Amino acid sequence: MNIGLRWLFFPSSKEEKYEARKLMLLSLAYFFVIAAYTLVKVLKDTLFIDIVGKEYIPWAKLFSMIVLLPAVLFYSFLVDHLRRYQLLFAYSLIYGVSLLISMFFVAHPSIGIENTDTSPFRIFGWFFYFLIEGYSPFMVSVFWAFVNSVNDPKAAKNTYSLLVAMSKIGGMVGAIVGMMVFALPIYFKLSLSHVANHQILLGASAVFVFLVPFVMQLLIKSVPGKFLHGYEAAYKFEKKRSQKGEHPGIFDGLKMFIKYPYIFGIFGMLFFYEIIYTMLNFMRLGITKEASQHISDVTHALFWQDFLMHMAGLFISLIGTRYLVKKLNERVCLLLVPISAMVLIVFLMFHYTPGSIVAVVIAIRAINYAFAQPLREALYIPTIKEMKFKSKSWIDAFGSKLSKGTGSVFHLASQYVSKAMFFPVSMGIFSILAILWTATAAFMGNQYMRVIAHDEVIGSEEE
Repeated sequence: MNIGLRWLFFPSSKEEKYEARKLMLLSLAYFFVIAAYTLVKVLKDTLFIDIVGKEYIPWAKLFSMIVLLPAVLFYSFLVDHLRRYQLLFAYSLIYGVSLLISMFFVAHPSIGIENTDTSPFRIFGWFFYFLIEGYSPFMVSVFWAFVNSVNDPKAAKNTYSLLVAMSKIGGMVGAIVGMMVFALPIYFKLSLSHVANHQILLGASAVFVFLVPFVMQLLIKSVPGKFLHGYEAAYKFEKKRSQKGEHPGIFDGLKMFIKYPYIFGIFGMLFFYEIIYTMLNFMRLGITKEASQHISDVTHALFWQDFLMHMAGLFISLIGTRYLVKKLNERVCLLLVPISAMVLIVFLMFHYTPGSIVAVVIAIRAINYAFAQPLREALYIPTIKEMKFKSKSWIDAFGSKLSKGTGSVFHLASQYVSKAMFFPVSMGIFSILAILWTATAAFMGNQYMRVIAHDEVIGSEEE
């Protein structure tokens, strides 16, 4: 594939034509996935704070590990019985319908946000929180698993930054929709209640989700199968194994997650980021809540922060990610992620203010989504199907929630630390995590470069 973007708009061969079409349709699908996620991710926090209470968020993150466990097992069952694109169709339907149901309950006089009495016994707040906690491991993760299964390492290097850039535009659109829903009624002097505002946002997110399978169906129909093989060595291995009639079990993903250092290393990359982000995010939510007078104020402020994050991510993906991945190898790029986190932590040590906390959270999220995520996803390309889908689901669902739960434990423990010791203890934890993160990145970079150089498939020895 040619360097640059000429092949995308002016393909000179049939191969470039179909590769360009594949990238455009995958990018459009990811646009809708992230546009919806931007809306519901903010609503997850604001609705929970308003219905259950801010002080229960750390417990919600801990409980989500238990709640999502049967969901991961169900997902593993579906992986064995559905084709790759059908899996994405199924979860688009599940989440689209669930968001429409939530749209009804959010306006209920006692269940929804019209009831202003916060209580840990209000079930809808917990239900919606756990539902959206599963969006990333089951919608975003399934999408990336499909992408990794239809692209090879060369395509990942050339196109993943563009794919992420489109998702950042989707995130910006989602954030703009969220802000407009709250700003336009004020501007036009319309009497739109905060209940109606949240219903509109839930309806818009459902529409975005329902558009995903239509785009994927167009991809399947318009791109020949030979351009959807992905990493050829892995494709040949999977085809050979399917001809033998082998049927993996629902726990294979977990077994490989534990057995293979390569897969455990991918988990480590996510684990250290999530702990740092979770601890910082608690600080950010507290600051935003204190500066707001109403749930709509909190929602609007979080949408504005998300818009800034996606805008920064768009710049990083188009300028930084694309340039660095092409000029440097994956080993160096993987190391740059924890190093950048360490730089932000050092900045926070010397400029510990409410504004700097918000700025650091925006920056670390932008770097993760625009730079770290495409690198982390590319690590799955030279693996077998169970790792791409099942092990990935354990990492993105249970592993991710374990990371957030660990961050929640640190946050809860910090409440028993004196104010004088809170800052040095927090910064010490951040520093240790960043060092371990760097060591893991170095290991994964070396492993990935070796596997690709020798045309190997991680997990093929399972046969």
